Amino acid sequence: MALASFTARFKQFVTPDALRSYLAEFISTFFYVFVVVGSAMASRKLMSDLATDPSSLVLVAIANTFALSSSVYIASNVSGGHVNPAVTFGLAVGGHISVSTALFYWVSQMLASVMACLLLKVATVSQDVPIYTIASEMTGFGASMVEGVLTFGLVYAVYAGGDTRSGPLRSIGPLVIGLMAGSMVLAAGPFSGGSMNPALAFGSAVVAGRFKNHAVYWVGPLIGAAVAGLLYDNVVFPGHVSGRVNSDGTTGV
Repeated sequence: MALASFTARFKQFVTPDALRSYLAEFISTFFYVFVVVGSAMASRKLMSDLATDPSSLVLVAIANTFALSSSVYIASNVSGGHVNPAVTFGLAVGGHISVSTALFYWVSQMLASVMACLLLKVATVSQDVPIYTIASEMTGFGASMVEGVLTFGLVYAVYAGGDTRSGPLRSIGPLVIGLMAGSMVLAAGPFSGGSMNPALAFGSAVVAGRFKNHAVYWVGPLIGAAVAGLLYDNVVFPGHVSGRVNSDGTTGV
């Protein structure tokens, strides 16, 4: 009986629609990570001293804005356009997506990130893949708090961008999400890196083989995402269900 129940539940997550949503998450996350990490590698190649040249931060922030807006847009009608395990977690905590679907999304997102960073590593040959690190004057706890606040803002924008009451403004949801991410990078890039995305940090760390302070980019974002989802649904707009995703994770912004 238990085996039959497990088999039946598993089949719900390997339907053609479900598989398309996992593939959509993989593709959108792949290109997002490719652009963000690639822009960091490009700025390092073009600029001799990144520490004193603010234009490198601006370059990465702009790339983050464009890449996230585009990635959310191309996947929103298939998978919801999460592109980020923290967003998936926040939506799961809010009850907008099942835990099982969230786990499949996580696998797709993290695999896509590793593949994107691996491609950059192989294609550029001589360049190392940059990893997310915290500033020397910061502690792991402080960096986690910063990443948590950044991710709170991002996930709150995700909820607001997918709110069905936004009317015509809902169509610019992906752009709003991208602008929020870019502004967060400008604000906190020199301190914690402004990742806001566990998959983004995970892929570069795996390919580079360096995991120092890596927990910062999981603990902070996941807590921030959960708080944002719960606050939006239960305090700011209690009783209102955002139009972001269905329980199978297939609707978008």
